[in-house]
Amino acid sequence: MGSGYLMAADEPGIPAEDAVIRVQKECARIMEIREDEEINDLLRRGYRILQKKSGFRFGIDAVLLAWFAGEVKDSDRMIDLGSGTGVVPLLMDARNGRGQYIGLEIDPVMTEMASRSALMHGGEDRVRFVQGDLREASERFGAGSFDIVTSNPPYWKAGTGKLNPDLMKAAARHEVLCTLEDVVREASALLKEGGRFYMVHRAERRTEILDLLPSFALTPRRLLPICPSPGKEANLLLVAAEKTGLTGHIAYPGVNRAEAPGEDAPLCVYDGQGNYTEDVLHIYRE
Repeated sequence: MGSGYLMAADEPGIPAEDAVIRVQKECARIMEIREDEEINDLLRRGYRILQKKSGFRFGIDAVLLAWFAGEVKDSDRMIDLGSGTGVVPLLMDARNGRGQYIGLEIDPVMTEMASRSALMHGGEDRVRFVQGDLREASERFGAGSFDIVTSNPPYWKAGTGKLNPDLMKAAARHEVLCTLEDVVREASALLKEGGRFYMVHRAERRTEILDLLPSFALTPRRLLPICPSPGKEANLLLVAAEKTGLTGHIAYPGVNRAEAPGEDAPLCVYDGQGNYTEDVLHIYRE
């Protein structure tokens, strides 16, 4: 367990036995499962995650994002913007077992719960969760300080659809606390030159995304459409971009095909019978 949770044992004037008891009680408090929470298996190396029984829960879009982000090197630093339950950093740590991960989340309740999820498998030395506004991420953590940035941002623009009266629940789905441009701007600022940005978003916002990325020195490299089932149009889009320093509009498809991002064949989530496809099952097993 990280030293931040053992500070009582180092306090002067406290008998050693009393200090140990205080630490044990604090550990028990941290690991306590609240009445409105449950533990879910992430199906990878025994990793588990805490989630609310009702309310916001992670979906397959976050699972696909963690897979899409690929391998992480020992020296890599990764930050997930708008981390929610913390599933993306936890899955990437479970998959790679190396690197350093930060989940930035504005909701203090979700941040605290995600921190306890990290403690469950002893990964707090590699994975930590911080409460804060992603719009101020580069100011807080420093420009050019990360190799990888991921984000599963709110999909819907403010003023569209039905808005949840609870601000934090509304912010998970609608752009009430941050916009797509905020996410892209901060991702670019946080990344080192040559760093990688991975995002999942609504497929219908593809043109907007491809116009926005180069405005912030991010060159799109790969697009993966996600469709619900065979024969259905893609409803999600996985996007990979590299911080190249190149800015300005890029026409797709252009004369120079090397500039255009590679677009994969759509990945279908369900087969005709409503079961996960073999491709998706492979992602869960990989």
